[in-house]
Amino acid sequence: MPFRFLKFPVYQDIKEYIGALYAVSAKFPKDEQFGLTSQLRRAATSIALNIAEGSDRGSDSEFSRFIQMAIGSLNETVAVLDLASECGFMDKSNYDIMIGNAELIVKQLSGLRKTLRSDQ
Repeated sequence: MPFRFLKFPVYQDIKEYIGALYAVSAKFPKDEQFGLTSQLRRAATSIALNIAEGSDRGSDSEFSRFIQMAIGSLNETVAVLDLASECGFMDKSNYDIMIGNAELIVKQLSGLRKTLRSDQ
């Protein structure tokens, strides 16, 4: 398979997470369309894009760097969710689910990063 990232289970989980974030953010107020809604969607999409871009960088150490950037984008996503929750744009149940899923993804990304480092 020429696209290495497509075989990673974490990439599939990230895509599902992005879909869930799009659904949650669709319920944000319309006047947030170019604010928190846009920021959340861009940060979430960046998680997947960093995995895709880094997977074909030619070395595992470069890929590891892109995984770290993906984790940074995930942190940004969590921060936006926290702000949205504080502003009352989402209920606690959805917030808890989204944060729990973020925790699972960061564990997977950290594990993948460790695997890459141990293979060097």
